[in-house]
Amino acid sequence: MSVNPNIADSHDVIEVRGARENNLADVSLDIPKRRLTVFTGVSGSGKSSLVFGTIAAESQRLINETYTAFIQSFMPSLGRPDVDALRNLSAAIVVDQERMGVNSRSTVGTATDAQTMLRIIFSRLGTPHVGTSTAFSFNSAEGMCPACEGLGRVTDVDVAGLVDTELSLNEGAITVPGFAVGSWYWKVLAESGFFDPDVKLKDFTAAEWDDFLYKPATKIKQSGINTSYEGLVVKVQRVYLSKDRESMQSHVRAFADRAVTFTTCRTCGGARLNQAALSSLIDGRNIADCSSMQISDLAEFVRQIDDPSVAPLVATLRGTLESLVEIGLGYLSLDRESGTLSGGEAQRVKMVRHLGSSLTDVTYVFDEPTVGLHPHDIRRMNDLLLRLRDKGNTVLVVEHKPETIEIADHVVDLGPGAGTAGGQICYTGDVAGLRASSTLTGRHLDHRARLRETARRPTGQLSITGATANNLKNVSVDLPLGVLTVVTGVAGSGKSSLIHGSLPRRDGVVVVDQSAIRGSRRSNPATYTGLLDPVRTAFAKANGVKPALFSANSEGACPNCKGIGLVYTDLAMMAGVASVCEQCEGKRFTPEVLTYKLRGKDISEVLAMSVSEARDFFTSGPARAVLDRLADVGLGYLGLGQPLTTLSGGERQRLKLAIHMAEKAAIYVLDEPTTGLHLADVDQLLALLDRLVDDGNTVIVIEHHQAVMAHADWIVDLGPGAGHDGGQIVFTGPPADLVAHGDTLTAQHLRDYVRT
Repeated sequence: MSVNPNIADSHDVIEVRGARENNLADVSLDIPKRRLTVFTGVSGSGKSSLVFGTIAAESQRLINETYTAFIQSFMPSLGRPDVDALRNLSAAIVVDQERMGVNSRSTVGTATDAQTMLRIIFSRLGTPHVGTSTAFSFNSAEGMCPACEGLGRVTDVDVAGLVDTELSLNEGAITVPGFAVGSWYWKVLAESGFFDPDVKLKDFTAAEWDDFLYKPATKIKQSGINTSYEGLVVKVQRVYLSKDRESMQSHVRAFADRAVTFTTCRTCGGARLNQAALSSLIDGRNIADCSSMQISDLAEFVRQIDDPSVAPLVATLRGTLESLVEIGLGYLSLDRESGTLSGGEAQRVKMVRHLGSSLTDVTYVFDEPTVGLHPHDIRRMNDLLLRLRDKGNTVLVVEHKPETIEIADHVVDLGPGAGTAGGQICYTGDVAGLRASSTLTGRHLDHRARLRETARRPTGQLSITGATANNLKNVSVDLPLGVLTVVTGVAGSGKSSLIHGSLPRRDGVVVVDQSAIRGSRRSNPATYTGLLDPVRTAFAKANGVKPALFSANSEGACPNCKGIGLVYTDLAMMAGVASVCEQCEGKRFTPEVLTYKLRGKDISEVLAMSVSEARDFFTSGPARAVLDRLADVGLGYLGLGQPLTTLSGGERQRLKLAIHMAEKAAIYVLDEPTTGLHLADVDQLLALLDRLVDDGNTVIVIEHHQAVMAHADWIVDLGPGAGHDGGQIVFTGPPADLVAHGDTLTAQHLRDYVRT
């Protein structure tokens, strides 16, 4: 749309011309290279469409095209973004908040290469010497514990979860998925000849019971075919329980949860390694001891290693560990499984990997790197962003927090609104110019929420007694009822352990978090909130037909794409691709259904509306009630038919909150509800929290945003630090008292915030 004339040399800028991805309105701009550029704007304004969907996507697509067709067959198929031209791109590395996978063999140590460096150091200096670095790897046959195969835990099968002993095999005694009467697995057991399939399991002899459950793989002949027989427990262990839990199908996962318990491996004590690896020591510690230490303590331990033969390696490892501490992750340990990290923690772990890279002139792309960070930790994050820039890289950051906007060399503000009301460049330039501009971001950059003049009076208390989860040090605290309480403290101080470890199972408590919403690619806000039901009813009533016609999961679905709007094509050796359905043109419904109108709109056009547009269309009734709640939580820009898989963590949380607002809840627990919210939207969130409390509810919020802290009736501050340096209550009381008399990190930053 507008090109900054102050950026002179075209080779020093990324040129974007005519970007139209999603809601971008033919955007053109220049982004300075080797500078830190922050992209701002309300949720849904087009920031991610520009940065991730256009710039980063095209860079990665072009890199993939340099590989051979064979290599490309193992890569995801990336379509070209809807843009006229992109010039002077450099290789883009996206450092996002996606979880780092759920493979239990992946840990913080393996993800950062710190574990590899530690293994080499032990292979050189450990006494007694036991072998090369692979001898210290729980992912290699040479180093893993033979009992648990390097997982640190073993599975115990509860036989009662596998069978009903009151039945015979022919009567369906086996309750394991895939072992139904007549199935192949069932036939191998039932027709093995080791027992009578008509005899109830409870009447098996001891030998038959042992053969049925535990007989190792044995060659047998059935119906003239050679096959292999395994006892049921042996088969279940091999077929199902050797898989990672998260890779299981939902019904198999439910079975595993019912029939299997995970216990610490007795052979290695959970250390994952064999006895030879655990016998090798440096200064009295083995490698498992080091991996389980808090990273800040491990960094101190590594500093004491003084041997010229490994000096360069020790220096590199020390740098990695100190970077983890610097970025606010010193409370983690190297043996922490990657899948247990939050989105913000995962993003910061990925960031540390790139800090040690020798690459320069790379484009690093970050998605709200301050998520989950206390103001104290945001300063550290800012320093790391600047370090990446100062190595000669281009750093692009999508962000809402003013602390990070302040350090930008260049700002691109999108808007002015969200969805169809956004997608335009409202401002490009430096921070001073943004502050002086009349844009929504510029007006709110120095906005401060004020401390409450009068705090609400509690109606009672909710007691937590003797909490010891994770790093909590026998914490007891009374949470006031009938008010807004904010639980805060630096990342890793114990906030989530205290609240999520103590409250979710109590009566009347509704936990609204950012976890993924279960559902297929068919799920969208309309189906998830129940909005589709009154919409279908309205269409059916207006046209005198069945409501089922207006469901893309039922009778009205396009037969070609089955109501998805896309056709997924398996290209065998090449990666599969999704293309818009040619029959319905992505509208998801049959031509007949699209002839039925409601006030001039067909069902596809209604599902294409944003929440705000739909509120103007549905002016009353149950549909309007749902839409009002979605607007109340700041999701007015969300498309009714937008797949749930495309929502951010913050959007998922607010969607869940909109649903729970229809219930009669006593206690709401929210986890960082400001995630993804523009400065201007935070006030709307505070008004919503007030309304929940004023309606007689208790609201408990885990939050770092100072505006929410200042607005609270009561604050619970944990610390004083993270990990074993935290886990204690360092303050409870009104925010005004914390500002006036507190000496915690939270007190210092809140004091600066309200007095600025």
